[in-house]
Amino acid sequence: MPVASYAIAGHGVRNFISSSSSSIHRHNFPFTVRSILKITPLYSPFNRNYAAAAVSSSSSTRDITNSIENAGNFTWNDVFEVSQSENGSSDLGGFFQKINLCNRGSEKRFDFIPFVIEDQIVGYVHNGFVDHLSKFKDVFTIMKDNAHETQSGHVTLQSALKTPESRTEALGNVVKCLGEEVFPGIRNELYPVTSSYGGRVYFSLERAAAPYFGIKAYGIHMNGYVEKDGKKYLWIGKRSETKATYAGMLDHLVAGGLPHGMSCAENVVKECEEEAGIPRPISSRAIPVSVVSYMDIDGYRFKRDVLFCYDLKLPESFIPHNQDGEVGSFKLLPVTLVGDVIRNTEFFKANCNLVIIDFLFRHGFIKPEDDGYLKLLQSLRSGDCS
Repeated sequence: MPVASYAIAGHGVRNFISSSSSSIHRHNFPFTVRSILKITPLYSPFNRNYAAAAVSSSSSTRDITNSIENAGNFTWNDVFEVSQSENGSSDLGGFFQKINLCNRGSEKRFDFIPFVIEDQIVGYVHNGFVDHLSKFKDVFTIMKDNAHETQSGHVTLQSALKTPESRTEALGNVVKCLGEEVFPGIRNELYPVTSSYGGRVYFSLERAAAPYFGIKAYGIHMNGYVEKDGKKYLWIGKRSETKATYAGMLDHLVAGGLPHGMSCAENVVKECEEEAGIPRPISSRAIPVSVVSYMDIDGYRFKRDVLFCYDLKLPESFIPHNQDGEVGSFKLLPVTLVGDVIRNTEFFKANCNLVIIDFLFRHGFIKPEDDGYLKLLQSLRSGDCS
């Protein structure tokens, strides 16, 4: 019987237990645990059989015409023409499918080994990707599994790299050496590497490299909405066609990764100005309302993302204006239409779907009477929210 794999989120680990269909491996780390305060599953998926059934049962009512690779090839007219599914707003199957798109590859989680810094698991590295790291012997130490000497037990950094600054510099040189061929989309933007939100920062890492080390990444997404004539509308952006990632896809009015040394509230204000031209007197009214999380495995990439969700009620007269060139245009859409676009197409950048589905719950567009209500709500936090 397979044994569930557990990570000790934010705390020391002595034994990391993993399993596959044929064997169970125990990784003994050469350090002492001082405290274990919280145990969370490496992967805690919702009931995927239920989700699959929900999607299958409603497939005849949905026309998903765009693959993820070509999802940006549409116009605003295509968005406006999306009609409500035959089953009405109570059909949650399309929402389950979008959440699945952010939580792929759970069956491959045992292909990854822990990335450990100072007795803490800060990430996970694919066994195949270890071959790249093993070339940098002055930076990485590949510890073997005591029970299986031919298998890697975990990855850590050389003991000479004792400070966050020295680690950041060393990892930065690795990223530069391996370059775009290994880490496509290098942005020269650093993410803090920590075992839990608000915890100690061990070093900073290029954003494009973060999924290859399986580090936890945090971000903010803001729903900018308007109320008029008793109805709610969401401002939606269409990403620039020149963006390196998800070009031309629909996106939130404001969203961004959480840089090192900046609070969520400060980041919201900064991103509001850069992405939508929202002045501080208005953006400072944004309210933190929720969190969504997901774990997505794609090849050597292990994304473990946590998104802090904000709502901002905007004046009817406000018109957003992008300042940084990352958004091509904005449209104010009825919330009901936005829900149908998520349900019936792949027009939105994948993780935006989760944040907007959360908005639909909180504003009463998804109701307890809808079949699958609790399962869908639970699935919005399929990742580790520590």
